[in-house]
Amino acid sequence: MSAPAGPRMQPGREPAKSARATGSRKARADGGADTLADAIVSPLAIVSGGSSGIGLACAAQLAARGYRVALLARDPARLADAAAAIRRDHPAAQVVCHPLDVRDAGACAEVVDTLVGRHGAPAWLINSAGIAEPGLFLDQPLAAHEAQLATNYLGSLYLSHAAARHMAAAGTGRLVFVSSGAGLFGIYGYSAYAPSKFAVRGLAEVLRVELAPLGIGVTVAYPPDTRTPQLEAERRTKPEVARRLAGESGEWEADAVARRIIAGALAGRFAVAPGLPTAFVNLFHSLIAPLLRARQQQLIRAIGSGRPGD
Repeated sequence: MSAPAGPRMQPGREPAKSARATGSRKARADGGADTLADAIVSPLAIVSGGSSGIGLACAAQLAARGYRVALLARDPARLADAAAAIRRDHPAAQVVCHPLDVRDAGACAEVVDTLVGRHGAPAWLINSAGIAEPGLFLDQPLAAHEAQLATNYLGSLYLSHAAARHMAAAGTGRLVFVSSGAGLFGIYGYSAYAPSKFAVRGLAEVLRVELAPLGIGVTVAYPPDTRTPQLEAERRTKPEVARRLAGESGEWEADAVARRIIAGALAGRFAVAPGLPTAFVNLFHSLIAPLLRARQQQLIRAIGSGRPGD
């Protein structure tokens, strides 16, 4: 298939200064574009899960670089707070908010089309919306598996499918998928979560090959445990074996993870794995998976499975 006509940008490069916000115009209070020419001055970056955690931190990084940031999340009040936080740290930032449940394919397509109509084709899509509810396979209902697959994988699929066609028409763009260290090897207590992140990784692997000729760069990130509201929620049901294993690799701040993700994508890297333990697993996961399984089995023998009666 021939690539669409039009100007192209190397996936590993930022837009030239003339194609970004220069500060010569005053941004509208709602972060919108007065004309399509304004959209060209401030390229669009769409961020799902943009109301907190890694998504919000990535959005702030891009706003600081002059992109018009569109925050997507379910809670309008939390979206408003997130936009205010970005504007507080970056007074010239142009931020728009759209409440969205990424599990709704039609709503994802509608939001992307609306944003493109107002601001032009997206230069970035960061798929950061996600949920994690650890638990043992025999104890968790199927609904827990379905919910995590729907948000973590299908949400990324729906938004990417909607945004990529606009990027292809423009001849440029970046898709970023936030997977997890749990997307690299099986972790005790994550039978509902890990497969959804494996699926995100698989989608990114395919799109990396398919979309490169169209000028679209693809990056997949494998964050370690990161101090976010999601991690706090995770702790409520995390089995002790998984808790001990996570404690051996430590936790990161969301801002530090976001900086690594944005820098890696700008450098044209496919995989971004912050921290030495995660980077090592990313590079050698097939070789060290038996060692990781053995360590988990050792912990299970030491403290029990975590199920009643153990």
